[in-house]
Amino acid sequence: MPTATIAGHEVQINDEGFLTEYDEWGEDIATELAANIGVEMTDDHWALIKWLREDFQEKGETATTRRVQDGSGFPTKHQFQLFPKKPAQKLAYLAGLPKPHGCV
Repeated sequence: MPTATIAGHEVQINDEGFLTEYDEWGEDIATELAANIGVEMTDDHWALIKWLREDFQEKGETATTRRVQDGSGFPTKHQFQLFPKKPAQKLAYLAGLPKPHGCV
């Protein structure tokens, strides 16, 4: 499995750069990943990341945009404003979770 150094931490990643170990994630890692993809973190970004990580712990898979909308209270339109073009994929990437099923 490939590894990368992100925010001073050696983490395991897959071929697309997504973290593969839930417990290797931290806010400093998310902040650096966000900067790398041009996302400036706000309280709404952090709220969604926290929700997504909790949902993943409960369900065992990364939520799709629709499930994020239904469970977090953040409408899809707002998700697109926070994470342009591919909100579910970018959110999972920053949250240190696998890419949601159905994302290309």
